Amino acid sequence: MNAVRLTILVIATSLATIAVAKDRPNILWLFAEDTSPWMGCYGDPINQGQTPNIDSLAERGVRFSRAYVPAPVCSACRSAIMGGMNQIRFGAHEHRSSRGPAKIHLPENMKLLPQLVKESGYFTFNLGKDDYNFVWDQAATYSLQKKRRDAIDWQQLKDNQPFFGQIQTAGGKNNTARFPADRKTDPQSVTVPPDYPQNQLYRETVAQHYDAIRKDDDFIGTVLEGLEASGLADSTIVVYFGDHGANNLVRHKQMPTEGGLHVPFIIAGPSPYVPAPSVRDDLVDLLDLSATTLAWAGVDQPDWYEGQDLFAEVVVPRSYVAAAKDRLDHTIDRVRTIRTDRFRYTRNFKTDRILLQPQYRDKRPFLQNLHQLYQSGELSPKLTGIYFGERPAEEFYDVQADPSQVNNLIGDPSYRDEIQRHRKLLDEWIAAGDEGIGEESLEELAYQANGHKWGEGVNPEYEVVRSDSDGDGLSDDWERINGRDPADGRLLFTFDCGGWQTEGWTADDEAVGNLAGRLGFLDFRLSGGTAVIGRTGLKLDPEKNQGDLAIRLRCSPGTKVTFTAGDAEATAVAQEAMQTIRFPLDWKDTVDRIGLRFDGPPESVVEIDSIAVVPAK
Repeated sequence: MNAVRLTILVIATSLATIAVAKDRPNILWLFAEDTSPWMGCYGDPINQGQTPNIDSLAERGVRFSRAYVPAPVCSACRSAIMGGMNQIRFGAHEHRSSRGPAKIHLPENMKLLPQLVKESGYFTFNLGKDDYNFVWDQAATYSLQKKRRDAIDWQQLKDNQPFFGQIQTAGGKNNTARFPADRKTDPQSVTVPPDYPQNQLYRETVAQHYDAIRKDDDFIGTVLEGLEASGLADSTIVVYFGDHGANNLVRHKQMPTEGGLHVPFIIAGPSPYVPAPSVRDDLVDLLDLSATTLAWAGVDQPDWYEGQDLFAEVVVPRSYVAAAKDRLDHTIDRVRTIRTDRFRYTRNFKTDRILLQPQYRDKRPFLQNLHQLYQSGELSPKLTGIYFGERPAEEFYDVQADPSQVNNLIGDPSYRDEIQRHRKLLDEWIAAGDEGIGEESLEELAYQANGHKWGEGVNPEYEVVRSDSDGDGLSDDWERINGRDPADGRLLFTFDCGGWQTEGWTADDEAVGNLAGRLGFLDFRLSGGTAVIGRTGLKLDPEKNQGDLAIRLRCSPGTKVTFTAGDAEATAVAQEAMQTIRFPLDWKDTVDRIGLRFDGPPESVVEIDSIAVVPAK
């Protein structure tokens, strides 16, 4: 090939590349795991000057100050963004579902975002995790899929323009053990959010997250250098964002709070696709990124999409962003929340378990520290309520004044109208479709219950797929997991399992309210001066349950306690505020139900520590 022909070929190729870039931009997502917006460009003083590569994107692009994800856990969030609609709409809300025998399939004709883009002529790729909660066609979705984030083949991307790619960054999961000492954050310099213990362990935990972000910034720098060196920088839109909050802060990741849902979100790229450098303070849902990406690629937005093109000629400001929390690993829950300009309203549907349920991080020091402080009585009353107290059915926070959501205003009459407005907004959002209303299939529950590295299930939903061989009302697996003898047949309730505070006890009257108290207790008011609670589902062997029924409780002195089992009935009167009341037993037949009636001062509180059969005095 002569020099003239080569020159002509090079020029023609360059012009073709420029034409492609102008008509169809390359789109690159840098999708960070477990990352809170603690960067210099977000005004964080600790990382000021320590995140130069992320900051450079903000300097030349658009930084969104109030961007929120639809779920505080990776798979549900990623599933929603790939689908273009909230995970609760199409059954993708349960974390790590479709991994076992029970499979979830996408609705008919629904396609994932990369597939829509790929069918329009884009080369699509994903480097790193995908983590989608449904069965999906990898070949139809990605032109290139690698589970590991290997070195990026820039020449391959250059040869396959336009491309839409996702590079998954480790984010908060970065191992910082070998991070250079001179670049590490001094734990004494950080501010621990007020919803965590103010001790050295939490200072170190917070500092480590700063370091993880710094390490991630290094990686992002290599990506940006690769774009520049390959000549792709001027034709590529770069999007940096996170899937949820910090991984080692238990009220961030897995919690539908400001900490769990607020993420960094920055878009930088060529005009006209990305406006001039700016900061957007409007409320943004990451589902808007899905819609915006389709707009960049020239793909019509499907009718199921819930987001909007962030750079359209007309952008309708959101009045709220919503999110959902459901099963996370083996921990079953259902929470729905909305964030408006100033407030966050949250509805907890499962109030028979504390907010800090048993979970995959239980053996980690920062979580064990919380339990140790609670058991020793050293945890402040405010944090005790947040983590180990009775779970409220509703929460309402002024997040402008209280971004860590420490002060629940749900009972404050001065916010009555705002609370009612938020209730209505959430009702309307749920009414559009929520597949979390029902429980998962028995097949899925059986799969998730046991045998996974992240732990074993202790929620009551699992009891329907387990057996109770000794008839004490608690399954063999549940007793084993909670350190009890699954074969002793002895009636024993201690209410110290945070995933099932009531251990199956229920009230006969709704007026009694929630029985689940703080960790280790049942707790209820005597509405009208009376409350009746009971436990069914028993098959107690009378020979294994002789002695006394001992009820350790706190109540107003003079409260009358009546115990029933079958036709038998006995009554005792509390003499002290805290005491153990004993009822002698002489059971002859199998016992299938026991009941307790309390009569005392109206609206007085009864707190039960344990109910057990013990040797007679």
